[in-house]
Amino acid sequence: MPSHPLRVAVVCSSNQNRSMEAHNILSKRGFDVRSFGTGSHVKLPGPAPDKPNVYDFKTTYVQMYNDLVCRPLTVGYEVQTCIPAYQRYTQNGILHMLDRNKRIKSKPERFQNCKDKFDLVITCEERVYDQVLEDLNSREQETLQPVHVINVDIQDNHEEATLGAFLICELCQCIQHTDDMENEIDELLQEFEEKSNRPFLHTVCFY
Repeated sequence: MPSHPLRVAVVCSSNQNRSMEAHNILSKRGFDVRSFGTGSHVKLPGPAPDKPNVYDFKTTYVQMYNDLVCRPLTVGYEVQTCIPAYQRYTQNGILHMLDRNKRIKSKPERFQNCKDKFDLVITCEERVYDQVLEDLNSREQETLQPVHVINVDIQDNHEEATLGAFLICELCQCIQHTDDMENEIDELLQEFEEKSNRPFLHTVCFY
């Protein structure tokens, strides 16, 4: 069994919904956890499916919250006066999500900009998994400390993010209590695949 709490990174695209829900739950369970995104920008749902609200990763969650509350809701060039922006973003849960996020940390972070070392990196979709592997494999190996990168696909909505976060937490707790993580993790992941009916991907990288 690891002598220290597992150092866990949870990664989605924008470090808003799935990774932050898991960050929140893992932190409450005593894990040493951080969360990240891998996208070039942070994207939140906008006034139309093809018109997301786009922010830089340097933008704080408070700034995003205030921006969405204050801006008019526009589709094309016409202001939709029937539904105020704050009402739309309250109804779809975005403001609640940002309010939760700002209680955990100040702003989203990009995984590619973090040089800290983790025992586990858990991604929430295959595209993000590929981006994490690309980044880790591009780094110069120094300590040869292993890091297990695991992907479990989680749809990017609030309900799935909650279910996925509890699944990630249960997985981390099981890994934390293994006698030999390196040799037991594959069997453990197979058990979780069967129990959750979700496919898991797993790769070992080295720092």
